[in-house]
Amino acid sequence: MPYLGSEETVKDLKRALSNPHVQTDRLRYRNVIFRVIRCMTQGVDVSSVFTEMVKASATVDIVQKKLVYLYMCTYAALKPDLALLAINTLCKDCSDPNPMVRGLALRSMCNLRMPGLHEYIQQPIVNGLRDKASYVRRVAVLGAAKMYAQQGDLEVDGALVNELYSLLRDPDPIVMVNCLRALEEILQKEGGVVVNKPIAHHLLNRMADLDQWGQSEVLTFLLRYKPRSEEEVFDILNLLDGFLTSSNPGVVLGATKLFLILARGFPLVQADVLGRVKGPLLAICTAESRELCFTALCHVREILRSLPGHFSTHYKKFFCSYSEPHYIKCRKMEILCQLVNDENVQPVLEELRGYCTDVSAELAQAAISAIGRIARTYSEKCMLILTELLDLKQEHITSAVVQTFRDLVWLCPQCTEAICHTLPGCEESIQDSEGKQALIWLLGTHGARVPSAPYILEDFVENVKTEMSALVKLELLAALAQLFLVRPAECQDMLGRLLHYCIEEETNMAVRDRGLFYYRLLLAGIEEVKRVLAIPKSDPTLGVLEDRAEQAIDVWASDFNTLVPVYGKEQWAVLTAHWVEGAVSSEAEPLTSQESKTVPQGQPDPSPLTLKLDGQMEPEQFEKHWMTLPAACVTSTGWRGDAQPDALQTALRAVGIHTIAMSKAGAQPWKAYLFAQKGEDQQLFLAELLLADPKAVLHITVKQSEEQEERLRNFVALLKNAIEVFVGLKS
Repeated sequence: MPYLGSEETVKDLKRALSNPHVQTDRLRYRNVIFRVIRCMTQGVDVSSVFTEMVKASATVDIVQKKLVYLYMCTYAALKPDLALLAINTLCKDCSDPNPMVRGLALRSMCNLRMPGLHEYIQQPIVNGLRDKASYVRRVAVLGAAKMYAQQGDLEVDGALVNELYSLLRDPDPIVMVNCLRALEEILQKEGGVVVNKPIAHHLLNRMADLDQWGQSEVLTFLLRYKPRSEEEVFDILNLLDGFLTSSNPGVVLGATKLFLILARGFPLVQADVLGRVKGPLLAICTAESRELCFTALCHVREILRSLPGHFSTHYKKFFCSYSEPHYIKCRKMEILCQLVNDENVQPVLEELRGYCTDVSAELAQAAISAIGRIARTYSEKCMLILTELLDLKQEHITSAVVQTFRDLVWLCPQCTEAICHTLPGCEESIQDSEGKQALIWLLGTHGARVPSAPYILEDFVENVKTEMSALVKLELLAALAQLFLVRPAECQDMLGRLLHYCIEEETNMAVRDRGLFYYRLLLAGIEEVKRVLAIPKSDPTLGVLEDRAEQAIDVWASDFNTLVPVYGKEQWAVLTAHWVEGAVSSEAEPLTSQESKTVPQGQPDPSPLTLKLDGQMEPEQFEKHWMTLPAACVTSTGWRGDAQPDALQTALRAVGIHTIAMSKAGAQPWKAYLFAQKGEDQQLFLAELLLADPKAVLHITVKQSEEQEERLRNFVALLKNAIEVFVGLKS
């Protein structure tokens, strides 16, 4: 909304700009222009003085030119006819003897944002790329990228691209880095800038001349180069050696990732590199910037997946400070759980014990959960701490401890006896549904060892009408049915009352159906009940699944120095799936170890891929290949909301693509893992389908056992075609 009196103000400004006496007084003239800019920033429409402002650009005063150019860039789109006057003025200034004026004019011209502007600025940009002044060349390189960004349908000019490639050898390092970014933007549809051997070695030799931002950028582009020999690999690593100890976090992480990618096949070199960056990473973990600290902690967690004891001697660096936000404290506690060994287990547990009584209930529960994870290895020490916490009679603490006990009993059966002795009395302090479910499960599964178990459950049965959580009611039904098998005399009456309530009075259909199930099961006889409910009370092997064996560094090396460690692989896949433009057709992006380029999706080549229709693979074999092979292609395809993903496996099996695992119907996100075998040479193709939302696109990740680009293209086309036919996007 314009200010009151703004019309009179604009008229006064127009009269002042047109006044010959003001124009001859340099200081007064500049002050009037200042007033125009001030009104413009305050929301006053001063477009009516456009002609006068264009005339004001004819000056040798650099400050006045900057102000006028700012005004022109703001109102050029609103006054396209008068903007031609501004373009003529700017073109004239692009030939000014002063390089500052030339650069300023060229930058302003590229910021006008007018349709058809490339016809006027293309030649000034080319002239700017050949200018003697480095400042003008910097502006011209970025201007070329702006021109193609604003004119999305503009065809790529080969001569301009060659000019930019030649400027990669410019003596000014900023011009060189700007050229890389500009070529990446201009050649986006062709896969971005190509880094061959001469360019790669030139960039490496110029690294010392770059600032820290430029070094980080160059390290990212060097990931695309694939050395031809081991000797060349080690030559490159020697050149990058000093950047592992840089003071800039981006350079350290970028150099580390490049080391890990280039040293694939040399695990000892990779481990040595991670050892050398231990100090810089720890320094970033204690940085004042919370964002940097959290990012570094996420990368430390990735490293610990392959080198569990890598930071064990520096475990105190991961102790929490009172001023740190919650998300950093939780991530530090996760890392502490992985650093525990015989030497530091006692101080780590003492530190975590202090967090258990924090004023933040969420942090306290996270600390208790961390102690529970450590208890899988050091059960006696942790059980003492968890038992002492129960004496505090705090609602959130008791609930978290009981939930930890439930997981601990399942994974560590040797703790069952000690846990059962601590359960009586816990029901008085638990009010949340998660804690109630954990306590009821423990009493139902191990009630034979808790003398008061039936009487504690009876209190829950008495209050079942006021219980709001359906999950608690379902857990209560299961627990009483199990306890009835070992203590029938004490449980018969309350089980009957609970079944009567669930069948006759309960409004939740899930609870009612579960009550009917147990009622009919009891009618079949006690032996049938024992057969159906004879489930294991513990499964220590699940601990092995949760604490997986050490992974090879190559598994996560390609995700290092990206947002994947911060968000997690699955969450990042969900986020990036929505970035794909177009739900039906999209381009695949094959990712090799050092190169990333776009493979156009079209029809398969003249020799179509033949897959085995009777292919077989064990789940363990699939998991082994999936964890070791890098992602070869990431793409997306369309999906219809009313399509049933479970029925997809039939359509895929018809073309030789088989399902190894699939989520249940209705699960969000829905996932499926597929494999296919080539008929002649047993080449494997592995694929992951991810559907975060039935209305979203289907995200596809493909891996292959051999690097065959043509076969990969054919497999991706075959897979996408089968999916699109299934959902009805193709006939």
